[in-house]
Amino acid sequence: MSMQITTRRGTPRRRNQHGISLLFALMALVAVSLAAIALVRSVDTGTLILGNLGFKQSTTSAADKAAEAAITWLSAQGSSGLQNDASASGYYATSLEGLDVTGSQSTSAARAIVNWDIDGCGYAASGSYATCTARPSNAITVNGATARYLITRLCLTPGAPAATGNSCMAPLTTSSTSTANRGSLSYGMPAPLSTSSSGPYYRIVVRAVGPRNTVSFIETVVHF
Repeated sequence: MSMQITTRRGTPRRRNQHGISLLFALMALVAVSLAAIALVRSVDTGTLILGNLGFKQSTTSAADKAAEAAITWLSAQGSSGLQNDASASGYYATSLEGLDVTGSQSTSAARAIVNWDIDGCGYAASGSYATCTARPSNAITVNGATARYLITRLCLTPGAPAATGNSCMAPLTTSSTSTANRGSLSYGMPAPLSTSSSGPYYRIVVRAVGPRNTVSFIETVVHF
């Protein structure tokens, strides 16, 4: 006995579904998600960089104000008042040769660094320096940033710049020649530049600390 199975004409046969369309859809979704994440991270990074630049500019502005305060202090002392150290005001009558003012200019354990925070140079690791004696001025607060300055006179020793054994860096200036020869040069004329009799140079180094621990250093050299 045999059985015969018939199908109606026009009835479509079912096809097996393998899920290929779903796989492509999932891959596209993952790609779009990764692109969105990359875009968000890029925007966040750009915002962070702009914010850091803004903090850096604000901190540098505070350092400029501290440099102006240092110049004002120097002007008020007079030449005789600048012949010896005034460490309480952040002033030293010598150049402090070899001083690492930023704490990162040298890796030598024999270096001298500045006690910027008046805390015994806590910003530097113990054993990474030899001395921590240079003391800056009192803190100056500008727009939320704290700045301190250190002034060194570019001289070999304390005392009068013209004293025996002392040597100071000073600017060159025009010599006292006749105004009739002004604007002309000849071999018979005295040298147009001679050693200046004005005061020595003063080096002003300022460190300012702003929001997010932003740190700026500026350096200015002046003379009077």
